[in-house]
Amino acid sequence: MKNLYIALSFVAFSFTMTAQTKDTKTADKLFNQYEYVDAAKEYLKLVENGKGTDYVYKQLADSYYNVFNTAEAAKWYAKATETTQDAETYYRYAQMLKANGKYEEANKQMQKFANAAPSDTRAKAFRENPNYVPKLLDKAKLYNVKPSDISSDKSDFSAVLYNNTVYFTSARNAARKTYGWSEEPFLDIYQADYNADGTITNPTLVTSLNSKYHDAAVTISADGNTAYFSSDSFREGKFEKDKANKLKLGRNSIFKATKNGDSWGNITMLPFNSNEFSTSNPSLSRDGKTLYFSSDRPGSVGGVDIWKVSINADGTYGEPQNLGNKVNTEGNESFPFIADDNKTLFFSSSGKQGLGGFDIYQIDLSNGSEASNIGKPVNTEKDDFAFSFNGDKNIGFISSNRSGNDDIFVITPVCAVDVMIVVTNAKTGEILPNASVSILDDQKNVIATEMSNAKGEVTYKVECDRPYVVQASKDGFEGNSFAVTKSNGPKFKVDAALQPIDVIVTETEVVLKPIYFEFNKSNITQEGAFELDKLVQVMKNNDKIVILAKSHTDNRGSDRYNLNLSDRRAKSTVQYIISKGIPASRISGKGMGELVPKVDCGKDCTEEQHAQNRRSEFLIVKK
Repeated sequence: MKNLYIALSFVAFSFTMTAQTKDTKTADKLFNQYEYVDAAKEYLKLVENGKGTDYVYKQLADSYYNVFNTAEAAKWYAKATETTQDAETYYRYAQMLKANGKYEEANKQMQKFANAAPSDTRAKAFRENPNYVPKLLDKAKLYNVKPSDISSDKSDFSAVLYNNTVYFTSARNAARKTYGWSEEPFLDIYQADYNADGTITNPTLVTSLNSKYHDAAVTISADGNTAYFSSDSFREGKFEKDKANKLKLGRNSIFKATKNGDSWGNITMLPFNSNEFSTSNPSLSRDGKTLYFSSDRPGSVGGVDIWKVSINADGTYGEPQNLGNKVNTEGNESFPFIADDNKTLFFSSSGKQGLGGFDIYQIDLSNGSEASNIGKPVNTEKDDFAFSFNGDKNIGFISSNRSGNDDIFVITPVCAVDVMIVVTNAKTGEILPNASVSILDDQKNVIATEMSNAKGEVTYKVECDRPYVVQASKDGFEGNSFAVTKSNGPKFKVDAALQPIDVIVTETEVVLKPIYFEFNKSNITQEGAFELDKLVQVMKNNDKIVILAKSHTDNRGSDRYNLNLSDRRAKSTVQYIISKGIPASRISGKGMGELVPKVDCGKDCTEEQHAQNRRSEFLIVKK
């Protein structure tokens, strides 16, 4: 994220001289000129010379924060917060802790932030849902992510594909002047070829769009003849003060260009730019009627917000509109991307509840819904931003510093299918509401469990190219498993018909599917527990029944070893039943070793036959 804050349009950190001293003058000047690498060196010299103060510690932390050196930023925020700080410092400290995966410690700092700024929407969101991270980590994966062919050892971000050309922003041009913020060259706009085999080759400068300062983030009209892009309006390199005596420098602005043969020309600045605020990161709707962008212009909710402006038929522009609190927070929101449907907006935020740094969110602007975090692996503990997607090619890009540098990653949608389970009575066909329905992956891990609704339905979204198993159960019915085969269709229906539980009780035994054990183990497995729950239900419905559980092994191992192993399996089975509330006097167990195999295959047993012999059975010894 060395250049992320530049691309965020020179977020206006304004500084007065109240906490500054002669000692910090050199460091403060560098800091206020956004030269954070050199500023940190100067603040460190003060610390080494015994002149460290709360102000110096905070400035050090902010310097590292602005170049996303999360470890050093957290270290100095820890020092700065030994005394009372402003609310935003606690928030930034929490962000740096999250970026290092220290969520519990981050929550402590978020609590301080919430106490210091109780009306802040970020504080309200934290108080309402402080332990949101596990839910984010459990979200179904929406996209596959892999490194792209066009990343370099310098900052690369904001890739977008139009037809067969990928436009992106990069600091790789070694012939350019180095910028003090990150000690990398100024940003340029590049283009590369998107090939039929999915490779991206031949990155070249778009010289007709680039200036000698920062240029970034291109969006192009559907007909390919108009481009909007960000460029630094700062031209003379002089730092000035505004009316409030705060330091300011040139702002990012949005420019328009039109196609001129194979290059771009007629470059003009849009009329709603200003030297008083930044305007950047444009995204044009496919119908060409709306331009989305980021700005810290007056009326912003926080630092940088997402805005939109209408483009009239005669080429003029309407009044910019803030997208409001469903998108924007008191933090920073940037890098908007409007999808081909002209209603789904993707954007990055440091103010919403995420995994750390900037996360990518999406929102349907047409229905008033809330923005949602799109989860891993798109989002990480680091900064993730600049989402784009080409619907025709079914491929998109994100930018992230997850590898230590701003890099471009390729994303492809995970094939997904809606699995709708309908739970019914197998005898009568009656709908069964309030049934427990779990879905398991091919490794037998339970992904989620929900109760069926009034129509007996539960719907899960899963990957369409993988097999799954659905388990359904309800009091009074025999639980059962149902296979969900691989499917590439949008929907898959599972008819989960459950037998009333009385059909599995005979005069002498409770007939369950065998309770199989893993080789040389005696613990109850997920599948075994599912079957044993049926026995529990039988015993609850028939409170006079007393059961003997007989456990068996395969014929591998000595007779004595197998007898002991089967005894342990019998005890595990009994303990499971007792743990479900059945009195110990009603269930006992006996190990049978290998004496009574289900399949008498001698020394020539297959693995499947061995598995069938490792089992528990249930005899009714008293009614």
